[in-house]
Amino acid sequence: MYKVVSKRELTDNIYLMDIEAPRVAKSAKPGQFIIIKNDDKGERIPLTIADYSKDKGTVTIVFQAVGRGTKELASFNEGDYVADFVGPLGQPSEFVYEDINELKRKNIIFIAGGVGAAPVYPQVKWMHDHGIDCDVIVGSRSKELLILKDDLKKVSKNLYISTDDGSYGFNGRVTDCLKHLVEEKGNKYDHAVVIGPMIMMKFMASLTKELNIPTTVSLNPIMVDGTGMCGACRVTVGGKVKFACVDGPEFDGHLVDFDESMRRQAMYKTEEGRSQLIIEEGDTHNHGGCGCKVD
Repeated sequence: MYKVVSKRELTDNIYLMDIEAPRVAKSAKPGQFIIIKNDDKGERIPLTIADYSKDKGTVTIVFQAVGRGTKELASFNEGDYVADFVGPLGQPSEFVYEDINELKRKNIIFIAGGVGAAPVYPQVKWMHDHGIDCDVIVGSRSKELLILKDDLKKVSKNLYISTDDGSYGFNGRVTDCLKHLVEEKGNKYDHAVVIGPMIMMKFMASLTKELNIPTTVSLNPIMVDGTGMCGACRVTVGGKVKFACVDGPEFDGHLVDFDESMRRQAMYKTEEGRSQLIIEEGDTHNHGGCGCKVD
């Protein structure tokens, strides 16, 4: 059992929780995720690690209450316990293995869309703690939906806010904001890390390719099972089959086949779609035994 140490609502239907999980906190690195179960019979919910404290033994998660499992999790309060909290899972961000002095010579920009601000935060914080200054763009549909703005401001060199409706900061999408910074402000970036909805990452990767900025994306939005067993997070990267939860969740954004991934994501939601995927993907479909059965 894992105790809910603190809970707060960041904005409408989006919650932050600190969970007491010392062993996970001790091993966690930026870019990884956990799987939480509310009770013994609950569904497995993969969530990106939004922060962690080795001293306190806590791991921070941020989630949007949209399905049955996350809505139930939102009903938990401080002092309550969840049944399972497994992690850290997935591969850490590549930069944690890079030479610090090399990283300091780079101009890196992090770009978050919506709830993507949660997985961006621990990465920017890690950079800040190691003396590396980074720019950050956070985008949302409106001012009311912004999350972690103040937290990110503390660890960013420059924080740019972009809202689709112009209610706060830059008036436009995150792609418009980046283009403005590069083409009109003259900012130069050596690398971009982009995390958000799949469609946002697709268009951002297209833009950064045009701007000649190497780009990393996190495919955490397509994970379901979180262990490579269900096959929902299958994606083609550079012509090779990968699974976001075990091979990622971070990949070269210029090599990801976003259209195929989003199509699979839609098909995987129905029994008919899963059957069609078995036919289309043949021997490569049952990576790890995804649970889809053929008569």
